[in-house]
Amino acid sequence: MANAVSEDGPAHHNSPAATASLAPDSQTRTDQPSPPGRSFLDAFRHRVRTKILVLLCLMYLITYMDRVNISTAAPFIKEDLGLDNTQLGLALAAFSIPYAFFQIFGGILGDKFGPRRVLFVVGLVWATATLLTGFAVGLISLFAARLALGFGEGASFPTATTAMAKWLPLERRAFGQGITHAFARIGNAIAPLAVAALIGLWNWRLAFFVFGVISLLWAFAWVVSYRDRPADHPKMTEEELAELTVDQQRDARPPVPWKLMFARILPVTFVDFCYGWMLWVYLTWIPSFFHESYGLELKKFALFSALVLIGGVVGDTVGGVLSDYLLRRTGSLKIARRAVLVVGLLGSFVFILPTLFTHNLALTTVCLGVAFFLLELTNPVIWSIPMDIAPNHAGTAGGLMNTGFGIAGIVSPIIFGHLIDATGTFIASFTLSAALLVVGGLAALWIDPTKRLPDVAASVPAKAH
Repeated sequence: MANAVSEDGPAHHNSPAATASLAPDSQTRTDQPSPPGRSFLDAFRHRVRTKILVLLCLMYLITYMDRVNISTAAPFIKEDLGLDNTQLGLALAAFSIPYAFFQIFGGILGDKFGPRRVLFVVGLVWATATLLTGFAVGLISLFAARLALGFGEGASFPTATTAMAKWLPLERRAFGQGITHAFARIGNAIAPLAVAALIGLWNWRLAFFVFGVISLLWAFAWVVSYRDRPADHPKMTEEELAELTVDQQRDARPPVPWKLMFARILPVTFVDFCYGWMLWVYLTWIPSFFHESYGLELKKFALFSALVLIGGVVGDTVGGVLSDYLLRRTGSLKIARRAVLVVGLLGSFVFILPTLFTHNLALTTVCLGVAFFLLELTNPVIWSIPMDIAPNHAGTAGGLMNTGFGIAGIVSPIIFGHLIDATGTFIASFTLSAALLVVGGLAALWIDPTKRLPDVAASVPAKAH
């Protein structure tokens, strides 16, 4: 591939002389990709970043198990606590109320105090909240525990984005977001089976006790192993440090250009809302859908839910790899990000349609799985765009973007559940959700990942290491 690239994307440059020939809007950029020719394995073989990425993968897996375990336990919680579908929808939505509105503040905390401290503290919070869910005795206590979980996890993904922005080369960022979110979907997929097994051992409460303890163990592993500046890690080598940019090696925290950030991130926030609406359907209602629409008992609806959610594991991984490949192949951030968003959202819509017109368990399971695969192609791209636009404020930008997902998490479970109660079927709920996929797919055409925020940090000298 030639070093020259399109005017809307970053270029690969091998020398200072080449840097001088950059397009005007790229002359002061400090986040250029690493030189071409390095293989995928070279980027992670014998690198400290690999261990950091593994820890983040485990975080995504655990946090998603903590947030979605309630969907498999929902039929038992509903019966045990005497809830109707609307009340259950409120409990399911409780997580998203603080999760939605804590995103930006959580991202600011991650940028200001660093991922090491912030993820440790919020890890303790979400672990405790998971444990408390197991002690719920009614709607109020269940709602409160899920509310606390939302506060704990609200800062997690934006702060993890800050960590990735510091540790991963530009051309591996979509892969980083893809593989971590793939682990989140692994959490989605295995949670129904794990929760079902724990319910079989005792009851639904045991699942929350076990997952809470696992969360505590991760929080302590993180604070021991991670460093906010790669140069400060005791196992960092000069070779790996040389692969990072000047921005990534700084300890500076420049002021946030809020007006520009809002203007450039809000289109991504809207697309994230449309994506998030359907994702929350998968995370909160799919087990109940199989249980109520097909009369499946615990083991069977847990199995079919897991089969559907496995599609997301593959989708997240493929989406990240595909976007990075398109970036390296075309040199265009617009193509690398927009193409995956549009194909993923519109393709997911196409495969949701058969579930509205058929009552065949096998066909519905396949269609939902493929639709989820296509939906999840977009997830690593959505999370990569804040790092493209605001690499020096990745946590804050990621929090602003993920506010759309959080808001969707508030309204989607409630409206979905209310439509089920009002109509007696899942058809109206799925129809509305599918329509939002079309809206999001078209809106993705207006996202421009090349509009990077001014490099305020460029004038701040990097600390010696």
